[in-house]
Amino acid sequence: MSLVLEDLPNLDTSLFEIPKLSNLATKSASTHAPRFLLLYGSLRERSYSKLLTLEAARLLTAMGAEVKVFNPQDLPLPDAAPDDHPKVKELRELVMWSEGMVWCTPERHGAMTGIMKAQIDWIPLSSGAIRPTQGKTLAVMEVSGGSQSFNAVNQLRILGRWMRMLTIPNQSSVPKAYLEFDEAGRMKASAYYDRVVDVMEELMKFTLLTRDLGSYLTDRYSERKESAEALSARLNQNRI
Repeated sequence: MSLVLEDLPNLDTSLFEIPKLSNLATKSASTHAPRFLLLYGSLRERSYSKLLTLEAARLLTAMGAEVKVFNPQDLPLPDAAPDDHPKVKELRELVMWSEGMVWCTPERHGAMTGIMKAQIDWIPLSSGAIRPTQGKTLAVMEVSGGSQSFNAVNQLRILGRWMRMLTIPNQSSVPKAYLEFDEAGRMKASAYYDRVVDVMEELMKFTLLTRDLGSYLTDRYSERKESAEALSARLNQNRI
């Protein structure tokens, strides 16, 4: 044992690992198109969060990604239906399929919508030994009816961290969204549109960089110490 480790009496040296650059080298890089799930937070007939999400989907598709957009219509409130409800199953299967996600919500009363939160609340922190969102990339966006705000994207960032996602630095906030889309529902050319391009470009880059390294990047000393049984029990406290 080195003198340095001897000076760390509370450390379990058998489980202590020194991060190495060599462990970040991808030995067998994925060759399939990056897979993205996009969620939006409104059920309105003309939903600007949906329109912004569809613009993001077009951009990711143009960059070579495989994209699926979840429609929250008929998704029950969390805990108001069993886990085998068709919409819940659809959402969870899409989360498992994805390698990255985009969350886009309207800002309502200074916060994300209940529809947005309900979708995230239906995603389990753990499914058996698998964490559905851990290590996946995430981009956050919001639309608002008034002046520009970042309340909702800030909340989404907190949730992304809680879900152990790799939330990219860039984000999109579109104020007065009713002015930013034409009658056909397409986003007009503007600095706000350019920012959406920036965000999707960054999301694609981070996903390509990390999708084969998620398990290593999110490996934790504290959980290596914890038994698998105890870890599963702690993460599955879904009736609190």
